[in-house]
Amino acid sequence: MAQPDLKYQFSRLNIAEKLIAVNVVVFIVNALIPFLLGIQKNSIAQWFELNNDIVDIVFQPWSIITYSFFHGGIGHLFWNMLMIYFVGRIFLNLFDAKRFLNVYLLGVILGGLFFVLGYNIFPAFFDTNAALIGASAGASAVLIFICTYLPNQEVRVIFFNVKLWMVGAVLVLSDLIQLPISNSGGHLAHLGGAFLGYLYASQLLKGNDIGSGFSKFMDSIANLFKGSEKKAPMKTVYKNKTTAANTSSAADYDKKTHQKKIDAILDKISKSGYESLSKAEKDFLFKAGKEN
Repeated sequence: MAQPDLKYQFSRLNIAEKLIAVNVVVFIVNALIPFLLGIQKNSIAQWFELNNDIVDIVFQPWSIITYSFFHGGIGHLFWNMLMIYFVGRIFLNLFDAKRFLNVYLLGVILGGLFFVLGYNIFPAFFDTNAALIGASAGASAVLIFICTYLPNQEVRVIFFNVKLWMVGAVLVLSDLIQLPISNSGGHLAHLGGAFLGYLYASQLLKGNDIGSGFSKFMDSIANLFKGSEKKAPMKTVYKNKTTAANTSSAADYDKKTHQKKIDAILDKISKSGYESLSKAEKDFLFKAGKEN
């Protein structure tokens, strides 16, 4: 009974919570197996971390994404998961799970590219061997996306409210200031994720979804796995065509009306900010996010 229950509970999580769950499981496995087998701590992570050597990436191309699922310690994991949780709550009240995953994974990829290119372009990093792990590039991408899309939305920070654009500005400035001091590779990755988040949101406000191509690519990969599943045997079903057509038409109309209402609310947010929404509009967005 335990396995079906876990699967059911996992299916009930939103996409941000699922990412957190996967990261926690990977962290436990990565720490436990080397300990039990008496092997080096890095024995598993070395196959998934992103190295700054371009030659290594050719032999481990998956590492441009998989590095984000590994963390160097509990503190590293905790703060990244905490950020994903909070930015996920805001993001998923506005957009669906697919767009969240687009922004997150593209942030991970661009953060990885900033890390690799930075270590191979700037002389300060020459003759330095480094490897990148952690989900912070993806988390930064989602946070800066929100800060760009809803710049005037206020959030509570300890005892006072601040606007999201200020949060984003502090985060980016902090990475720039710390770049020459410590964890240069990590800060390069943060900046790459932040740049992706800003670019994605600013283009979306203009009506351009720069992640649509990536989304189609991910769908095609998912369909490959679905295609391997056994198909149910064919059977003939007779339906009343008129009834079926009317039902389909009504469903399409409801779906279009629902989406138009969401678009109208998002347009209002982009012009006047989240606080300009009525309680009913906020509740509607929250429910729509849960449905997605």
